[in-house]
Order: sequence, then structure tokens, then C-alpha cells
Amino acid sequence: MLNIEKLSSGYGRADVIHDIDIEVPKGHLVCIIGGNGAGKSTTMRTVSGMINATSGRVRLGGRDITNLPSHRIALLGLAHVPEGRKVFISMSVHDNLRLGAYGRADRGGVIRDLDEIMELFPRLGERRGQLAGTLSGGEQQMLAIGRALMAAPEVLLLDEPSLGLAPKLVEEVYSIIGRLRRQGRTMLLVEQFANIALRVADVGYVIENGRIVLSGSGADLLNSARVRAAYVGVPTSLTH
Repeated sequence: MLNIEKLSSGYGRADVIHDIDIEVPKGHLVCIIGGNGAGKSTTMRTVSGMINATSGRVRLGGRDITNLPSHRIALLGLAHVPEGRKVFISMSVHDNLRLGAYGRADRGGVIRDLDEIMELFPRLGERRGQLAGTLSGGEQQMLAIGRALMAAPEVLLLDEPSLGLAPKLVEEVYSIIGRLRRQGRTMLLVEQFANIALRVADVGYVIENGRIVLSGSGADLLNSARVRAAYVGVPTSLTH
């Protein structure tokens, strides 16, 4: 469904990611784990068209979407839940969700999906008329995911969904991500905390200094001594 081939990009003249290869099969949850500054968010922003690739290709359902404008990529079926949530704080929960469906013409489908989002996120249903800026961090994360789902995407990108959340809320958000996986959603997830991401992922990739250095099933990486050491602060290079 989503193929990233030899992808490089960055800011200004300096590349941050180098020759990234990632495959996201239909119906799978694939995660990218790595430390701060490793290139996780840059990869996501390049895939969704927020920054341009300097080399390589991104294909969505076989179609080359490399360096297309981000709004066109969204209309082609890729929704990006950005790091930091980025909800529209002066708009209601309901209007944030409806805005996620701005590119859809199937009014009946939009109404149906809105009902499904309210079922998936009961708190959003309870707060549908409330301004998004008054929600808690966890509720805003749920809203950001719900808004992306309202686009009816073929592929969902989730960038650091645990960022800034208390542990209990992280578990709650990941229980919803697990439910989406069981529904057969195709997702690419970026996360700093390997333990929780790899528990729900079919396949994982480890990124270090802008390069993929390790990949495997979520279970295999979760049990890898190298991965476990790297994410409890032991200065072990995953490339050795």
C-alpha cells in the first residue's frame, strides 16, 4: 500500500534522512522507532509532502506521490496525524472532525463515519460542542486521530501519538490504535518509546542518525537485546 524507496530529505542543504526503505503492506501496522533527532518525523513529513525529498520515491497504492503538494497527497488517500496533534483550538470538536472530511463528496459516508468516530472515541461524543483548545492532551490526540480518519484514508500516518501524555493516557491511545489495527487499517507509526509501539506493530524499523539500521517483526524487535538496551539509555549503537 505504501512503499518508501531510497528516500532522502532534510532542511536547507543538509539531508536528515538517507536512503530510507520502508514497506507498509495493506492492513498492516508498521512502526519506526528511534531517539530524538533520529529522523522519524522528517520521514513522515517527507512522505506526506510537508517537505520535499532530495532523492528516492514514495508510492501510495502503486502511484508515485513523491513531492506532490500535501493537500493532493491527502486527497489521494494518505492522512497524517502530526507530532503535537495540531488541532484547531478555536473550533469545536465536531467542526474539527468535519474539517477532516473536507475533500469528500459522499455526504452519507461522512455522516456514517462521524458516528463511528464518536463510537470509537466516546469522550469526543461527550464533548462534540466543546472548543478543541479546552480538551486535555489525551483528548486532543484522540481528536487528531479522529479528524484524520474522517478523511477515509487508505493509509494513516501517526507521528509520536504518546508525546506529552501521562502513562495512563498513552495506554488509552494505544488501545485505540490496537483496535484500528484489528479493523485492518493500514498505518505507519512513529514512536520514541519502543516498548509500547512494538507491542502493537506487525513490523518495526529502527532509525538512527537518519538511516534504517534494523528491521523485523514487532515481537522480534521487542525481544532484541540491542533495541532494549538502546531505549533504556545505554549508549549502545544499533549498527554494531
